[in-house]
Amino acid sequence: MFNFDFVKPSTIADAVAAMAQDGAQALSGGQTLTPTMKQRLASPSVLVSLTGIAEMKGVCLGADGLSIGGATTHATVAAEARAHYPALADLAANIGDPMVRNRGTIGGSVANNDPAACYPSAVLASGAVVVTNKRKIAADDYFQGMFSTALDEGEFITGVTFPVPEKAAYVKFNQPASRFALTGVFVAKYASGVRVAVTGASNNGVFRWTEAEAALSASFSAAAVEGLTVSADDLITDLHGTAAYRANLVKVLTKRAVAGAK
Repeated sequence: MFNFDFVKPSTIADAVAAMAQDGAQALSGGQTLTPTMKQRLASPSVLVSLTGIAEMKGVCLGADGLSIGGATTHATVAAEARAHYPALADLAANIGDPMVRNRGTIGGSVANNDPAACYPSAVLASGAVVVTNKRKIAADDYFQGMFSTALDEGEFITGVTFPVPEKAAYVKFNQPASRFALTGVFVAKYASGVRVAVTGASNNGVFRWTEAEAALSASFSAAAVEGLTVSADDLITDLHGTAAYRANLVKVLTKRAVAGAK
């Protein structure tokens, strides 16, 4: 690693001030940033830890849905979201391993927007709102491509608010070494319709499968997507699977998610 200063503010206001320094980088869990720094692929001059900010931790059900602080760990989401949003709790409970779940945070994952991360699919399928130190961003406007988001310089996630669906489920096909999603599908059924988000499959990161949404909004059953096909254009081909393989997985996992939705 390169030399850097480390600060751990206790309030959002103090974090905003710390992030205004030249070369400042937010740290929220560090499951991606720390190894990146060790490989000298990132060299922030000031590392601003968000994990000491109490107002950015916890799970709370309110009028707008289930609000989760940006510094809330995956393990806490798995435990505290279960009574209100079981599918989201199941997703969090199967991220990485116990060490990752007890250090990684929802805000860090959503800010990083890894193309194979699990949380982006939940945020997009739920039509969630990403709350930052500056504004609120709708999920459909937030994700802008692989590792790319609507966050501006110095902006960080303070929380995410999830409208609670009638039914939902997340199913992923694990890459066995990393436990990232080789492909993962989150399905959420609301009174207004069904949303389907896919992670791990596209070169452009998380995306909505709109054809499946229309079919499932008309009939929420696995049979509704039977006749659909997923284009392999812009899907990932690597040593773990071809674009065509991932296209097939999207359909298979969508059917499984619908069948298991609760």
